[in-house]
Amino acid sequence: MAFRAYIVEDSPTIRENLIETLQELAEVEPVGTAETEQEGKQWLAANDEYWDLAIIDLFLKEGSGLNILQALQGRRPDQKMVVLSNHATNDIRWRCRQLGADAVFDKSTEIDQLVDYCLTVREDA
Repeated sequence: MAFRAYIVEDSPTIRENLIETLQELAEVEPVGTAETEQEGKQWLAANDEYWDLAIIDLFLKEGSGLNILQALQGRRPDQKMVVLSNHATNDIRWRCRQLGADAVFDKSTEIDQLVDYCLTVREDA
């Protein structure tokens, strides 16, 4: 069974590279993308049965990834939410976990850890 990810990221370059990396290294199937908070919240809420993992940037074209985390606190227990941000400070990591993030990764230094996380969660599913 495919491990399906929805990606909320406003940079087309980062989004494309992330999709390619996850498909190749973690066997993750992208099911959609969004560039704004509103798009991300709407799709994830309306398509509950079609995603296993949400990868969310904090600073978006419009809105914040923090609000997406907050809106999805009632998701199914098997659905994972991770934050991928250039601003993964200790305070941000703490706040994201408080809002329901399962993990937080730094875009510039922790892509390998994100891939490892995806492989581990995929195996456990």
